[in-house]
Amino acid sequence: MGHEGKCKNLHGHNYRVHFDCEASSLDDLGRVIDFGAIKTLLCNWVEDHWDHRMLLWIEDPFYVGLRDLDPSVVGVPFNPTADNLAQWLVTELGPDILQGTSVRLVAVRIEETRKCTVTYRR
Repeated sequence: MGHEGKCKNLHGHNYRVHFDCEASSLDDLGRVIDFGAIKTLLCNWVEDHWDHRMLLWIEDPFYVGLRDLDPSVVGVPFNPTADNLAQWLVTELGPDILQGTSVRLVAVRIEETRKCTVTYRR
């Protein structure tokens, strides 16, 4: 919402999301965390909540109408730029979903194309 270029039109993007996790020490097997745990906790959350969905800022004037037409439309509390998505994953989802582990989500990289990527680091 509010974009000055061609992205001002209603459209979608395909992203690859990369999670960077850290811990102050390795586990008994010599890992920060098992990659399967990252998939279960972080990747599956993205797939379950955002994959193949339209994400709209709840302040977008189209949000309520499109949500009423299609309940799979997801309202987020920010303009859903790749940058804001990465920041939200690091600052909101990471601490919540990794609570109780010794692991912290410290960065998220969102890749729109192989040449266009944004990274948000804690």
